[in-house]
Amino acid sequence: MRQNLPPVVISQSSECKGGLEELKIRDAMTTQQQEVEKQYDPADNTLKFVNRPDDLDPLDNDTTVLKAEMSCGHAVTPESLTGWCRSLLDQGQFRFLCPAYKKDTAKKCGVEWPYPEVRRLAVLTTEEMEHFEKTMAASAAATYCEYKSCPGCNTYVERADLSNLNVRCTVCTADKGQRYEFCWQCLKPWTGPAPRADHCDNDGCINQDLELLKNCKTTTLPQVQGVSDCPSIRACPTCGQRVEHNKTGCKNILCPRCNVEFCFVCLKVTSDCLKTSSYFRACSGGVAPRQTSIPVWRRN
Repeated sequence: MRQNLPPVVISQSSECKGGLEELKIRDAMTTQQQEVEKQYDPADNTLKFVNRPDDLDPLDNDTTVLKAEMSCGHAVTPESLTGWCRSLLDQGQFRFLCPAYKKDTAKKCGVEWPYPEVRRLAVLTTEEMEHFEKTMAASAAATYCEYKSCPGCNTYVERADLSNLNVRCTVCTADKGQRYEFCWQCLKPWTGPAPRADHCDNDGCINQDLELLKNCKTTTLPQVQGVSDCPSIRACPTCGQRVEHNKTGCKNILCPRCNVEFCFVCLKVTSDCLKTSSYFRACSGGVAPRQTSIPVWRRN
């Protein structure tokens, strides 16, 4: 939806992230602790307190710090919960999923925590609540809506037909007393026939994302056997979000926009790719060619 932005850099999939999530939590916790030490009130009988290590901090062995149990059954402190949820917001996420492992397994819990629960058990300050709620709203709007600012009046306009670049602004149309249309791609008053999916007739109206996909450099994935000369930038096959692999870990990544996991190499969703391959082996069909179109997210 936004033009001329760098691609989102995504690491490996949810199944092979290793300790990256734990590092994010601990980094955020360190910043949080430098600001203020948040603690639970031992007299709060509406919370379930537990005497066991923090499930969001694998290095925690301090049983003197009060922990509370989330609805999924995992133990947290205000600092670790705030740190993890901040890291999700920084990635453009607005749903808070538990990253802890299920007991005696290597499977992630993945339960979604409602925001009121996060707000309460993270002991969010007024400033933190304002930041969380504004960021969540912006991320949700970017995920579920296709909107931009009209070049004529700066009013936000939602695009109903995702395959048509010709968009009418009802505010400008009413103010000017005549139909006002602009190009969703170059954000200039519309010229040329409509509807169009590629470009309008304004000079320089090109899809910058598509140009990046066509002309980006190639890369290798050192930890994946047999993968070389792979385009360094891809468009998510589900929603079209630009992503870039950070060249560590496996070949599969989780799209930060639609939360669909797919293979960066063959561009199949992970479940289909793994039918004939594995996380660290080359795909049976080889490297998918450069993308010549950007997928449109069909949310229905």
